[in-house]
Amino acid sequence: MSVVWPDLLQIVLVSLRVSGSALFISALIGIPLGAWLGLSRFRFRQLLVILIYTGMGFPPVVVGLAVYLALSQSGPFGSLAWLFTEQAMIAAQVIIAFPLVAGLTMAAVESLDSDLRLQVCSLGADPRQEIFTLLSEAREGVLASIVAGFGGIISEVGAAMLVGGNIAGSTRVMSTAIVLETRQGNFGLGLALGGVLLVIVFVLNGILLQLQYPLWRRR
Repeated sequence: MSVVWPDLLQIVLVSLRVSGSALFISALIGIPLGAWLGLSRFRFRQLLVILIYTGMGFPPVVVGLAVYLALSQSGPFGSLAWLFTEQAMIAAQVIIAFPLVAGLTMAAVESLDSDLRLQVCSLGADPRQEIFTLLSEAREGVLASIVAGFGGIISEVGAAMLVGGNIAGSTRVMSTAIVLETRQGNFGLGLALGGVLLVIVFVLNGILLQLQYPLWRRR
């Protein structure tokens, strides 16, 4: 039941670095796209929405397999030599988190009062100011999309195992380490990593709650 604290810290740091990078990229792309889909109406919009909703339900192991094949030596991106590196894990996690961020942002923007957009436009806002204002009004849903995206990647195992290889000191993250340590009978490190994972998710949800409902608004 012993816990090697340097190993635990190293695993946690790799997890946060990989998932944090993937979440940042997903939010950078997914939030603007979700807002645009929530505000726009065009010919192939329904098809694009269906693709995003389908992506929200992708099994992570299937995403991992697709990224593995793409990055293998015989794949189209094999020259990047990313397989079994953090870059491969980030790429897989972006594919997992992006549909969640985009889809939930779109739903949040669509749920806004239709008169709000007319009011913003009547005040002379340009398209960029319009989107920024509407995203600000839908911030609760946008923040929820970010948390959902983070939750979907920080705890997944299949994709991280396939494209990262669970290499000690390099690509081993909390989720894959928990599986490995439990199989090896090292329940101390497995439980410690599970506790850290729960604390991270708890803290993130606490931050979300504070951003949605600041203390000064609840008094």
